[in-house]
Amino acid sequence: MPPRVKVSKLMAYILRHSPWEFGLEPEEGGFVPILELVRALRKVYPDVTEELVREIVERDAKGRYEIRGDKIRARYGHSFEVRLNHEEDRESRVLYHGTPRRNLRSIMREGLKPMKRQFVHLTTSKSEALETGRRHGKDVVLLIIDADCLRKRGLRIYKAGKNVRIVEHVPPDCIILEKN
Repeated sequence: MPPRVKVSKLMAYILRHSPWEFGLEPEEGGFVPILELVRALRKVYPDVTEELVREIVERDAKGRYEIRGDKIRARYGHSFEVRLNHEEDRESRVLYHGTPRRNLRSIMREGLKPMKRQFVHLTTSKSEALETGRRHGKDVVLLIIDADCLRKRGLRIYKAGKNVRIVEHVPPDCIILEKN
């Protein structure tokens, strides 16, 4: 059986960025049949089973994936347009984003942009924000995002995962630097 982490990473790549490369045709909401995803995963990991895919979804601490009936999708992180229809987060007051210090000057000038993704990813967890930032560099800055400021600017915040929140962009005046 292939390592669960490697299969999960390939699942994320396929469902978020390149389903067509693996012969999948996602619906408007990003869903593909689970069995077709299993067949696609088997091109790289021949021993993958539907049970393994379902176990990965069930155990995923961040809630990256969603299964509805016999279909699966990534809940966030897409680089192609997907209609997600997530519940709006109206409760959070503070959100977090970890980023390498080298990005700070442009972020404070231009705000947070989705870059090659559909949305900016934020989190309700300081530690998750720092962990995510460290994937892009060791010298990480924690940005505190004023959620009410986003809402006052007409930006909607959506619940995309257990702690993950997504928004179209974050203007610079809604960003507060964590004091170290």
